[in-house]
Amino acid sequence: MKFGAHIFLWSSHWDATQLPLLDRAKALGLDCLEIAVGDDVQLSPSLGKRAAALGLDLVISPGGTWPMECDISLSDAADRAKGIAWHRHWISRAAEVGAVAYTGAIYGHPGNVQNLPLRDDELRRAADGLHALAEHAADCGVVLAIEPMSHFRTHLINTPQQAMQLIELADHPNLRVLIDTYHIVTEVRDYAAAVTSAAGTLWGIHACENDRGVPGGGIVPWSSIFAALREIGFDGCIIMESYNSSIPGFAESHGMFHNVCPDGDRFVREGLRFLRAK
Repeated sequence: MKFGAHIFLWSSHWDATQLPLLDRAKALGLDCLEIAVGDDVQLSPSLGKRAAALGLDLVISPGGTWPMECDISLSDAADRAKGIAWHRHWISRAAEVGAVAYTGAIYGHPGNVQNLPLRDDELRRAADGLHALAEHAADCGVVLAIEPMSHFRTHLINTPQQAMQLIELADHPNLRVLIDTYHIVTEVRDYAAAVTSAAGTLWGIHACENDRGVPGGGIVPWSSIFAALREIGFDGCIIMESYNSSIPGFAESHGMFHNVCPDGDRFVREGLRFLRAK
């Protein structure tokens, strides 16, 4: 099992000046680092070289500037094509820096919430797009892991069970699931069942407390989660994710209005101590 963290614990935006974060992550005892990308981000070859030298896995996910029209589930064919092209670009960049996975709500776009019943044609479009992206990712040697998000962020895929149904519809062996314990706190009643539903396809966990704080002490049932992970023989990545609340306006811009991550290093140390004990 590998443990990692998202750069948002320390920084609001990735650029070349953030390279020392890799050394810091390694010194803290982490095995991987997740980096958010978007139109406001560039990945340089030095990132891949530094990560390889440190023996640190990289995970890439959309989280910077991501145009709303770049959504593979939309009814407009031109917008879907933009979405495919946008993700293909970042999957290719992920491969160039040696990233092991490209993750997120790739099936749609976070923030696009339709207050209508989910339609079969939306899922079919998302599945077709995921199939194409998974094929490209496979050619690049990158795993594609979709992340269910809460109904406040998307109407498409809210639970691991729904993610599995979409993966079955997309029908590509390079598709995996990443479960975010924060997002599913409003979506499932049985965390263990949610974990075991993804057996064989579960790539990783975003280990987040219900308030986005350090894992442990909240209402997320960690003992049940880890029992289920042991049951399915999980040996993937557990990545801590939050937003640094000491950066003016950053946490608030992501809907987090309490001071749960003022210090990324402390967050990781406390989180690792709790998670490893489980």
